[in-house]
Amino acid sequence: MSTDLVGKNGGSDNPALMRARLNALERDYAEALRKIGEFEAEREKLRSLQRATMNLLEDVDEERTKSFEAQTALLNMLEDIEEERAEVERTKSVLEAVNKELEAFSYSVSHDLRAPLRAISGFSQAVIEDSAPLLDDEGRRYLGLIQENAHRMGRLIDDLLTFSRLSSQGMDLVEIDMASLATAVFSEVASREEGRNIRFIVHPVPPVRGDSPMIRQVMVNLLSNAVKFTKGREEAVIEFGFEPERGSYFLKDNGAGFDMRYADKLFGVFQRLHSSTEFEGTGVGLALVHRIIARHDGTVWAEGEVGRGATFHFSVPRTA
Repeated sequence: MSTDLVGKNGGSDNPALMRARLNALERDYAEALRKIGEFEAEREKLRSLQRATMNLLEDVDEERTKSFEAQTALLNMLEDIEEERAEVERTKSVLEAVNKELEAFSYSVSHDLRAPLRAISGFSQAVIEDSAPLLDDEGRRYLGLIQENAHRMGRLIDDLLTFSRLSSQGMDLVEIDMASLATAVFSEVASREEGRNIRFIVHPVPPVRGDSPMIRQVMVNLLSNAVKFTKGREEAVIEFGFEPERGSYFLKDNGAGFDMRYADKLFGVFQRLHSSTEFEGTGVGLALVHRIIARHDGTVWAEGEVGRGATFHFSVPRTA
């Protein structure tokens, strides 16, 4: 543009020409400044992009480090789990072997103990039948005590065998009508208590999902205890029901009760809170209840007061 003006006017001292050239230079300078500004803006954008890229790379590197650490921790956890699993398997194998040995031992002891018990009971009965006239009242009483204790030892052996078998006994889970079961078991237990006034109250209760023979054994043991420990009452009252807020069944009686200070002993083998002369029993019944409920992933506990009865609570998985 400047060259064309020079060619037309023939000199550089023309004021108009000079102004035109200056205007052109100003425009060129302004354009140059604009382009420089755009360049700086682009360069700043590039710098920002570069910084963002560096930050991203740093974040990626940090995440990669975290991921590696997480993978390492996970591998360590998996190794620990495998070791624990192996240890559990070893322990399970040992327990299975011990249980088999205990079961074999129980059968052996049962067989070895039953033979002399049968002999004691049989010979004492023979003496009573053949020589009763030759014995005084004290002698006959002694023979009766011998037979009574032999029979008690037989029941104790039976209870111990039942207790030992529970660990390995298989379970067949079915829906159980607890109200019907309680009523049937009570009729069976009460039939052996002639002349007693026993009132049995069954409240509405939901069914459970459990092994039918095992749950029946629970009801037999608890109801037998309730009937036994209310024998001193003119009217024995036994209640069976369900507590929704606790999610548990209860069996309540108005019998002898017990001291809550010793409640932790109730479910132990051979643990008794009353003397055998006052209330007969082997001391295994509640231990059986505890083990059966535990096998159903449930809990059992008791509340009582001396002379004011007892309440046994238990929870087992139940249907909707």
